[in-house]
Amino acid sequence: MEKNTVKNKSVLFALQEEKCHELRVSPESDEYLKVWIREPTWLEVEQAMTSLMNIDAKTQSFDIDLNGMYRYLVEKFVVRTEPTLSTLELIRLTPYIGSQLKEVLPNPMEALAEDSAKNEE
Repeated sequence: MEKNTVKNKSVLFALQEEKCHELRVSPESDEYLKVWIREPTWLEVEQAMTSLMNIDAKTQSFDIDLNGMYRYLVEKFVVRTEPTLSTLELIRLTPYIGSQLKEVLPNPMEALAEDSAKNEE
């Protein structure tokens, strides 16, 4: 059976426009931090994964660095915020806001799981 070839090649590319997310400042607050996130390309997902793992060739061991990965994600995919915050300020957010930010940032682990599932087919 022959498979269909893509007719509209624009569906192949990461979205260019960023998406706005509103993060509640605290459970009791009616104030929100607005964060615009852009979609990653496949190469940026791969780069995020390499920022996650520190491999030591001498000892043939590796460490997982979630802090490095989240810093990479914030630097690369947070396009802007309202009010305006720097990368350093975004990293210093409260755990309540930070957990919401993690939910809207691209998730390289999800992409890795999808790749594994596709390879098993």
